[in-house]
Amino acid sequence: MDNQAMPMASTSSYTKIQYLQRQAASLLLYQSVLQGEVGIAFLELLQAIRYTDTDARGCLQAYGNYFYALAARNQNWEDYLITQILFCENPFTRLAGVQEFEDLPPALITAVQHDLQVLQSLYECSSASLSEWVQNVAHMPISPVVWYKEQELLGVETKFITYLQELDNWGDAVEELAAYYRQCGSGLFAEYRALRWQSGQFIGIRYSDPVKLSALVGYESQKDALLKNTEFLLSGEMALHVLLYGSRGSGKSSLVKSLLNEYSDASGKGKAQRSLRLLEVAKSDLKDLPEIVEHLRGVSQKFIIFVDDLSFEEDDDAFKALKVVLEGNLTARPQNVVVYATSNRRHLIREYFVDRPTPKDNEEIHAWDTMQEKLSFSDRFGLTLTFEPANQKTYLEIVQHLVAQAEINITQEDLEFQALQWATRHNGRSGRTARQFVDFLKADLTLFHANKNISNTSH
Repeated sequence: MDNQAMPMASTSSYTKIQYLQRQAASLLLYQSVLQGEVGIAFLELLQAIRYTDTDARGCLQAYGNYFYALAARNQNWEDYLITQILFCENPFTRLAGVQEFEDLPPALITAVQHDLQVLQSLYECSSASLSEWVQNVAHMPISPVVWYKEQELLGVETKFITYLQELDNWGDAVEELAAYYRQCGSGLFAEYRALRWQSGQFIGIRYSDPVKLSALVGYESQKDALLKNTEFLLSGEMALHVLLYGSRGSGKSSLVKSLLNEYSDASGKGKAQRSLRLLEVAKSDLKDLPEIVEHLRGVSQKFIIFVDDLSFEEDDDAFKALKVVLEGNLTARPQNVVVYATSNRRHLIREYFVDRPTPKDNEEIHAWDTMQEKLSFSDRFGLTLTFEPANQKTYLEIVQHLVAQAEINITQEDLEFQALQWATRHNGRSGRTARQFVDFLKADLTLFHANKNISNTSH
């Protein structure tokens, strides 16, 4: 009986697999969904189990590659497929991000409806079904282990995934999907909140700095001004370019990076805040700044271009590129992009005594003009925030705040004595020094108490 039933089951599987392969091949816009490591492994597995007389070893290897790819991403097949749809970049996702749904080409909408129905059929091909097919084809006594994990997606992605799961026909989700792209963007800008420009392309930063605004003490007026300007950006108003200038270790860079965590999905400050992106551009890549800005023009997200530790040498191409972006040219400045730069120098272009014109200089007027342009370059930022060195009182306030957050149990007298000793022996009083001291203190106390408990136990 079993030997007679097997060919019928195999025939049924063969028909289903052929259908899935044809469906996958017919994608018009969402081909990239299946071009990642998981998608390729899925297609190769379908090919490996397509025939009843297939090589069992090759079939098992293909299943192993598929299992490994899912485990490496820590995602189920179903979750992977939907997140790839949400992060996909194609002509529809780009247009939907900047145009009203009613203005989109009808042929584009029809193509998306087709692709969503195709992807729904692939979504319904579960890992459990694939495991059973492998068991049949490879004539195994039990089916291979099925990869599965509990769904852990958060925010707007979870809402859309739930919406799709409850929909009988994914082709009906086109307008809702267009609204998602308009709110959250597509491609790298949807998948990552923090990015960097490197070697002429955008690179997503998966693990951005978790620094919170609540961890930064002092410089309250500077923080308020930067937050207000950022809210101008997010609300669609014309925000100013900002120079954060001051002593090293005062928290200028941390303040800029904390904006991502302040205006995140969980912040509860409205839908517009989800659109904030932080793009890090190194000084060596500033020459690409006009090109970067043009890439970002018209994108639905709002971008802070973050340039850390800014200064220029004479005749620096980066200086000229930044000047174009700050001052503008014939091309209108996009309202979704601002530059936030930090520097330890008030005068961003290095000036040497030899640069200063003398009364005997035959080109005295021109020389003075050149020097004044150098000295006034920082004025081209609409907003300059100054961070003065921390005095002893401010330094100790920062230390006490960080100690409270870290829940370190230490007397006030001991804390102040050790904190001042640390500042004297290390880098002086600053927010960075305070953070380094508290990190060291926490590790030292944790290890000391752990060793003390072990020692007491051994006795």
